Amino acid sequence: MSFTTMNTSAPRIWGFRASDAEMKLARAAGWSRADLVWERLMESALRDWEAGNRTGAVRGFRVAHLLGRLCFPRRDLRRAAGHANLCIATGDARQQRAALAIWRDSGPQIAAMRIAPRARSSLFHLRMEALHRDTYHDNLRLRIGRIAAETEQTLRRLTAPAGAGHRHFARWRGEKPNVHDDTRKVLSACLLLIDRS
Repeated sequence: MSFTTMNTSAPRIWGFRASDAEMKLARAAGWSRADLVWERLMESALRDWEAGNRTGAVRGFRVAHLLGRLCFPRRDLRRAAGHANLCIATGDARQQRAALAIWRDSGPQIAAMRIAPRARSSLFHLRMEALHRDTYHDNLRLRIGRIAAETEQTLRRLTAPAGAGHRHFARWRGEKPNVHDDTRKVLSACLLLIDRS
């Protein structure tokens, strides 16, 4: 079976045009193609899930999960997101155990995040961040740590009949950083999950 017959969204996600500005920015920031492709595959699969296209969503989750297994380190938190979505979509409880096993390493990964400078709304805020960079970074790590704790709660309840308890993908739309750094990778692992009520 060819890849294009396996995943109908492949040409628009895997094929990059020279004019793909986001890919250029991501690559310039040190991201691999796999980093951005994984994020795009997960977003596409989650949109399919929301639209009721369960078959397309499961296909997308499987392709993103395979990409993560091939391209990301074994303990990368994004691999846990792949397991979590497959657990919800297919009902396979082994996926939950795999996600939780990876998530145990979330604390050290959040502490070690490389944080790129953010665009600020004023020169004052830009100067304040420059003067107090460590404080800004500590606050961001604390905030992302809280989101990661919510994600862990969700991972523990994946197989519960009442649902996961937190909104993740809906939150991703507002939380998605505009920079390509480690915070975006960790947040994508935390928030690119199927929303269940």
